[in-house]
Amino acid sequence: MKIPKIGPAVLVTAAFIGPGTVITASLAGANYGFSLLWALLFAIIATIILQEMAARLGVVTQQGLGENIRSTFKQPVLRAAAIVLVVSAIVVGNGAYQSGNISGASLGLASLIEFDSMFGMESAVLWPLIIGAIAFLLLWTGSYKVIEKALIVLVVFMSIAFLLTMVIARPDFSQLFSGLLVPRIPGGASLTVIALIGTTVVPYNLFMHSASASQKWQSADQLPEARKDLLFSIPLGGLISIAIVSTAATAFFGKPFVPTSVADLAPALQPIAGDMAKTLMASGLFAAGISSAVTAPLAAAYALSGIMDLNKKLDSIQFKSIWASILIIGVIVSSLGYRPINIILFAQIANGILLPVVTVFLLWLMNTEKLGDYRNNSLQNVLGAAVLLITLMLSTRSLMSAFGLL
Repeated sequence: MKIPKIGPAVLVTAAFIGPGTVITASLAGANYGFSLLWALLFAIIATIILQEMAARLGVVTQQGLGENIRSTFKQPVLRAAAIVLVVSAIVVGNGAYQSGNISGASLGLASLIEFDSMFGMESAVLWPLIIGAIAFLLLWTGSYKVIEKALIVLVVFMSIAFLLTMVIARPDFSQLFSGLLVPRIPGGASLTVIALIGTTVVPYNLFMHSASASQKWQSADQLPEARKDLLFSIPLGGLISIAIVSTAATAFFGKPFVPTSVADLAPALQPIAGDMAKTLMASGLFAAGISSAVTAPLAAAYALSGIMDLNKKLDSIQFKSIWASILIIGVIVSSLGYRPINIILFAQIANGILLPVVTVFLLWLMNTEKLGDYRNNSLQNVLGAAVLLITLMLSTRSLMSAFGLL
């Protein structure tokens, strides 16, 4: 089989396979074995449905989702309300996600390079600075091709790391396929199901994918190429998530020790599967964190520059100032010593609030005249409405959790 030309969809995979996904998938496997794999399968299908619409919108209109939302709202009050809602949610949500990304990458790096201080600086401050510097230098190039190629390398690297870890752990494949194909929710697992879906179907990726697709492909005739890219990269991300759940299920489910944070994962695998598994897990965590640390600020910059009518060229000062702000917030918060799991949970709440709103905007735009013959058909609208219903349930549950009602 010929591998499709990899494009913007790899940015989506790099974004959603971050420390949030690693810890959520690991805890799902450790606490519930293989029984929640079906939720990941649903999440990947939902991601494909929404990201296909985002890519189609970008290629056909040659504008990102942010620009399309702004240009479609003619009424000043409605336009201002939409801009304020999206801007505030993206700044809060991406700032929180970025903090979790940098913290997770720091933990992975710290597991690979074990020492407490360097040049008199505590490692809790040193590692976030190093991760932030790497992300800064990559984004500062202002070159989409450079960023895309770097993320392809990171996605391939973490794919190998997590898949090899699963192979070393030797999961029960009959249970694995049963978990994928037979939906069931064990007692107390409903919030974990929501977390698995919420950490995969990420609203910021819709802005990033539509904008980057408009830069990669300039004609609607290239839509088949955009879809091939999508159908290769997103399932690859799903396979990584499945590998993480399977590894944790094999190593921890039914055992006395259950990991409670990202930091517990790599060391805990050592007595079960040897030094190689520990190294691979730490390497995969580092790659997941650093790739997401690049894509979260990038997604924020695409979204905000589009909806606020700013310069969206990667080498422009306006674009760079947006991603730099998100990156600095992430470095500062991750250096303050907050537990990554708390940061990630906060980010998922912000995600739950924004996701249904962005999905409504997207579905609405996909049925407007500006798309002409490339508007949604009946099946695409039904699938999109089904995803919207699930995202509304996610949002309601996230808000109830946030206010202590669950």
